[in-house]
Amino acid sequence: MISVLGISGSLRAGSFNTALLRACSELTPDGMSLEITDAVRAIPLFDGDLFAAGFPEPVVALRAAIARADALLIATPEYNYSVPGGLKNALDWCSRGPDQPFAGKPAAILGASPGMSGTMRAQTHLRDIAVFLDLRLLNRPEVILPRCADRFEGGVLKDVPTRQLLADLLVALRDHVGQLRADRTPRTP
Repeated sequence: MISVLGISGSLRAGSFNTALLRACSELTPDGMSLEITDAVRAIPLFDGDLFAAGFPEPVVALRAAIARADALLIATPEYNYSVPGGLKNALDWCSRGPDQPFAGKPAAILGASPGMSGTMRAQTHLRDIAVFLDLRLLNRPEVILPRCADRFEGGVLKDVPTRQLLADLLVALRDHVGQLRADRTPRTP
């Protein structure tokens, strides 16, 4: 069983990106489970003085959830051509310390926006951040949903082609995790 932690970069109650993660939880393939966290909203702004005093409890909890997960699924909106500050802040906090939980972790990203370009720029920036975090990102399929409001009804993803794209992403993530596990398994002669 592959356990996936879904992290939404949006704090909005009616977030399309959180709704994407909820749709993913309905579409997980055999052999996969998805837990969605809303921990991003509880994490204080990164402050070196706070860090010197130790990780705040919400950071401890998110770091532990990341460490437990076999893979991450990060849904990001796009704010001012980049990732939202709350998501970046959570990643900054969780990356601190010698035992940061991202190193070598498989991950996939996705995003939805009511705008024309979807979340292309935010996902590009998130990929840059993932390099530093040492995440093993899945490259395809890309899930960049522009004009996403038309795909939802009452906060539920109803658009059939989009649901299929999410299902394809989840299968690819499952296979990505399996391949990375196989690559790490020592071969006996």
